[in-house]
Amino acid sequence: MYRLLSWSRGLALAWFSRPSAADAEEQQGDAADEAEAEIIQLLKRAKLSIMKDEPEEAELILHDALRLAYQSDNLKAITYTYDLAEQLFKATMSYLLGGGMKQEDNAIIEISLKLASIYAAQNRQEFALAGYEFCISTLEEKIEREKELSEDVMSAEEKANTHLLLGMCLDSCARYLLFSKQPSQAQRMYEKALQISEEIQGERHPQTIVLMSDLATTLDAQGHFDEAYIYMQRASDLARQINHPELHMVLSNLAAILIHRERYTQAEEIYQEALKQAEMKRDEVSVQHIREELAELSRKSRSLT
Repeated sequence: MYRLLSWSRGLALAWFSRPSAADAEEQQGDAADEAEAEIIQLLKRAKLSIMKDEPEEAELILHDALRLAYQSDNLKAITYTYDLAEQLFKATMSYLLGGGMKQEDNAIIEISLKLASIYAAQNRQEFALAGYEFCISTLEEKIEREKELSEDVMSAEEKANTHLLLGMCLDSCARYLLFSKQPSQAQRMYEKALQISEEIQGERHPQTIVLMSDLATTLDAQGHFDEAYIYMQRASDLARQINHPELHMVLSNLAAILIHRERYTQAEEIYQEALKQAEMKRDEVSVQHIREELAELSRKSRSLT
């Protein structure tokens, strides 16, 4: 089993980043009651920040509330937090548009992306896909119009930021498409996002490596094991070179692809390397995941002998 990594994107896309099942089981009994009380306090603080016209502070607080809601498996709190976040982003967008900001402005696109990610997390497919389509098509048209502008009209940094924002939109949309069992469409999105990251940030950039790994897992999901292996092997080599913070996850994904190519001995070696890295980083969720995969691999190996 492979695991998708995350584009390093701050708050913009975190609304579609759900905690793992292991995280969700951490708090039980009295701890769950304490978590609910803490969630209530966070939501009250978020509402107060909204009333005080402090949207950035409100968003940070809502992220904390959502994390606790998932950890305690509080469905009512999850739903309420998403609803409050949706209201916040819509109100912020209305304010900006009312002040004369254009729909193609990057700030509007970022808010639209947050909304699309919320709809994706709620599996509101029509709204999620419409939101992603708006973000992607608007940015592509904007980039096409502005590519010939001189440096004194628009700086190279501004153009690069718009390209990177497009990469974030493509990545988030690909993630949802794969979640929705549409791997071929997700593959096209990942290919575009990877190209953007390579051109602007370089092959050795952590985000580029993440996208390379996620593209590989998307190819693997379609049964394109050889092509997936090429991308994942390159991602793991680069991750080792720069000591990528998610090296253990890249290696774990590489091992999964090796299993699909029936290279079990090599897969076990890579899983062991991934396990050491995960233990060094004290990533208990990954440690548990890798140990489970090693146990399954051991059972499979015994059945073949």
